[in-house]
Amino acid sequence: MTSPALAPPAPAPPRHRMTTWRLVLLGLVTALGPLSIDLYLPAFPELADELATSEAAVQLTLTACVVGLALGQLVAGPWSDARGRKAPVVAGLLAWSAASLACAVAPSITTLTLLRLAQGLAGAIGAAVARAVVRDLADGDQLTRAYARLMLVVGVVPIAAPSVGGLLLGTTDWRGLFVVLALAGALVTVLVAVGLPETLPAHLRRSGVRRSLESYGVLLRDARFVGPALVVGLVFAAMFSYVSVSPFVLRDGYDLSAATYGLLFGVNAVGLVLGTQASAALVARVPSAAVLRGALLAGAAAGLAMLAAAATGALGLWGVAVPLLVVVTSVGVGMPVASAWAMQGHPERAGAASGLLGVFQFLLGGVLAPVVGAFGGGSAVPLAAAVVLLLGVALAASRRPAPAAA
Repeated sequence: MTSPALAPPAPAPPRHRMTTWRLVLLGLVTALGPLSIDLYLPAFPELADELATSEAAVQLTLTACVVGLALGQLVAGPWSDARGRKAPVVAGLLAWSAASLACAVAPSITTLTLLRLAQGLAGAIGAAVARAVVRDLADGDQLTRAYARLMLVVGVVPIAAPSVGGLLLGTTDWRGLFVVLALAGALVTVLVAVGLPETLPAHLRRSGVRRSLESYGVLLRDARFVGPALVVGLVFAAMFSYVSVSPFVLRDGYDLSAATYGLLFGVNAVGLVLGTQASAALVARVPSAAVLRGALLAGAAAGLAMLAAAATGALGLWGVAVPLLVVVTSVGVGMPVASAWAMQGHPERAGAASGLLGVFQFLLGGVLAPVVGAFGGGSAVPLAAAVVLLLGVALAASRRPAPAAA
């Protein structure tokens, strides 16, 4: 008989694998946050008229959602480290759907703003937990490829959502758009409840406020996290600036029709998708540092070309549109690598890392994009200057040391 002391240890439970279906589910969860930001953008004038308020007050509803998406991840990440991944994400989806439905019946702009803050806070749970689940299931270059695949779903939403919202406004009003969001959230909730396994075993969970604060302290002292997280935030700010400002720059500045503007948006969406997939292929053949820095350098150079064309009027619309496509594509190449770098070094606190990464992303994007818009006035110069500055600083930040496994 084998002595208990000499008995072989029980085998570890099999680890769940990252599958295409799970990536799609996580992409849908993450995409709800950006969808709630951008779907109702075409309805701003109608919303202002019905609620008898100013354009600035309507813009504040957008800011409230972005702030919620940023700050909510500070709580969502450690919560998932303590309670597992599945229960928090399902709870967040239910709360997001309820907040969306409440927005549809908001009687005033003040109420709508508060509900949008709540919607952002709830949406932050899904965004933070989804990144943590990817980290639970993938490592090294596989992690970069997984984030690249995730961006197939997530990356297109901020670009495509305004066009989808415009089409929906042909059959409903701004309140109907929030009903659509609530229904989408309910559907994703069911899919996640049925199809997403728990990826954080009970013995690996970390509970307590003290541990959460310790996790954030460890992360903020680690240059391997802060550098890539800053890159993610700066690159997202450049993309968010494009999404927020381009309707005024391209439609007003270059007198584009809605159809032509939508077509240009679609071309850039394709560039973003191709960039993410190029990133997944490149990291298998080229060091990830070279992929990230090459993407940032290409984007900054394209921003310089756009700035020169916008300032001089050279080549007209083409002088802005072509460099802009290069910028968006370079974002698609660089974002998965930077996200994987940030999440690589601390698998034991993946939820906290994901939450803090989301704060960098949405806080920088939410703060800097309106600043760019304030200098817009139909000119592409402020947008181009912002792209050069943001991607240039991101390039400098990308020189911080990456995790050894990346």
